[in-house]
Amino acid sequence: MTATTAQAFWVEEPGRGALRTETLAPPDTDQVRVRALHSGISRGTEALVFNGQVPPSEYQRMRAPFQQGDFPGPVKYGYASVGLVEAGPKSLLGQTVFCLHPHQSHYVVPATAVLPLPKAVPAARAVLAANMETAVNGLWDAGPRIGDRISIIGGGVVGLLLGWLSARLPGTEVELIDINPERAELATHLGCRFATPDQARTKRDLVFHVSGAPAGLTTALGLAGQEARVIEMSWYGRQAVSVPLGEAFHARRLQLISSQVGQVAPRQRPRWTHSERLALALTLLVAPELDALINEHSAFEDLPATLQRLSRHPGSALCHRIDY
Repeated sequence: MTATTAQAFWVEEPGRGALRTETLAPPDTDQVRVRALHSGISRGTEALVFNGQVPPSEYQRMRAPFQQGDFPGPVKYGYASVGLVEAGPKSLLGQTVFCLHPHQSHYVVPATAVLPLPKAVPAARAVLAANMETAVNGLWDAGPRIGDRISIIGGGVVGLLLGWLSARLPGTEVELIDINPERAELATHLGCRFATPDQARTKRDLVFHVSGAPAGLTTALGLAGQEARVIEMSWYGRQAVSVPLGEAFHARRLQLISSQVGQVAPRQRPRWTHSERLALALTLLVAPELDALINEHSAFEDLPATLQRLSRHPGSALCHRIDY
């Protein structure tokens, strides 16, 4: 087998990206070569990376699988690639797979790094797998109970996936809260009630905060009922966050719990691996209603301009799919 040429997206410096040509060696017997079909932009995290806002203290913890380069740049980053196995073990040859790989037209990785898609999950929808994995881990951290009154602050992709999953728990009453009233139709489509912050219900059993805005965390603490749990899933990069831990925070004995996908939630960690959690996320993507979360797409060759635009003016940002 001969070497293969690939195109990869790199953040050259904060605020500027470019496509680079790379040469891939033929895969070893325990590796696969994948031709990308689609990848997904994780808008919150990738905007922070693109704009050089990853704090130096988090340079190592923020590294993605198969990342090359270092923050703030040049760096090759991303973790939602779906492709076709063109070379490798017979058991994987010709299969459509998901891989936590940066945006790149072709790549060679260990065979253990790819997961075949369930037959009922189309490749174009599978770019949501990393976001679904984050939502699953958030629910594991939260430990929802039957009949819980659940609020989710932030109607981005992870928040909407949390809402969709939570609404399928028996007896739950789920409210999605966002400052954008255009999210109402989508919330209803996914089985949730919608509210703006001033309309939101109080005395909640469980509140997720995924808006990425400090004001959203303040709202979350205000909506939580006595001895309720608030799950903080936003990541702020270098931004300092002021949290109102005075007033009734202690009197109501609130639990403020951080959730981050880098580790499997403690309750599941003795029994679940990262790979098993990702495989679960893929099986959950069989639902066709989740296609509504992919509201934009563009060509791979336009990615430098696309990510520059999205990082500055996200607009009605949900999942943006890159097509190869």
